[in-house]
Amino acid sequence: MVKMTYSHLWFTVIMSPDSISLSSNIDSLAPRSTPGRRQRRSADIRERLFRAALNLFAQKGFAETTVEDITESADVGKGTFFNYFPSKDHILLAFVEMQLGKLEAAIETARKANEPMPEFLRSLGIRMTQEPTRNPAIVRAVLQAYLSTTPVREAMMDLQKRMHGLHTQMIQLGQDRGEIRNDLPAAEIAYVFRQTIFGTLLIWSLYGDATLHSRIETAFNLLWTGLAPRGNSTPVPPVPLFTSGD
Repeated sequence: MVKMTYSHLWFTVIMSPDSISLSSNIDSLAPRSTPGRRQRRSADIRERLFRAALNLFAQKGFAETTVEDITESADVGKGTFFNYFPSKDHILLAFVEMQLGKLEAAIETARKANEPMPEFLRSLGIRMTQEPTRNPAIVRAVLQAYLSTTPVREAMMDLQKRMHGLHTQMIQLGQDRGEIRNDLPAAEIAYVFRQTIFGTLLIWSLYGDATLHSRIETAFNLLWTGLAPRGNSTPVPPVPLFTSGD
């Protein structure tokens, strides 16, 4: 199995037509063909900076982490950082790009494998919250990006629009198969789905305990009662929405 790194996903999403606005904000170094030695080295350095930054955000917090901390951890010169990212805030944009790549790949797999939508949606939340998303400090750091500089905020909002577009495709696929109610627009249902997952992540990030996957599972079970086709809804067993201490 090939390990899907940030660099692999970067090469995928940066060549997407929808990625043009973001690639103008983040240094566009992705190859258009099979990468040579120099390009592989460039991708390796970007990957090291990206992973080092996420690790430090998780350990120290986003605000407390400096560019010098990141370059020292990645074992590169301080000036090298700015050849790949205009600021540490852009690490967060790259992280959301990586999540978009994972989502796009998951939807394509569901389409080709004809995976039932209830099972796909239930597992999607788990797949999208694997490391490094499963660290509460990373989730909080991504939220901070919305309070960053205007260019970063605008790029983040553009990414959210793209994510909503992918969620809409996902819901539309379920509607076309008769597995999701079709009396509401796919885009409207996609908003509710995204807000449910995002809200669950936000609440969990305040506690940072081991309940993330169970929280997402519970949120999905409750959400599915409203997503299932009308008149053909399968009841789900009640599960407590919050754990003690919430």
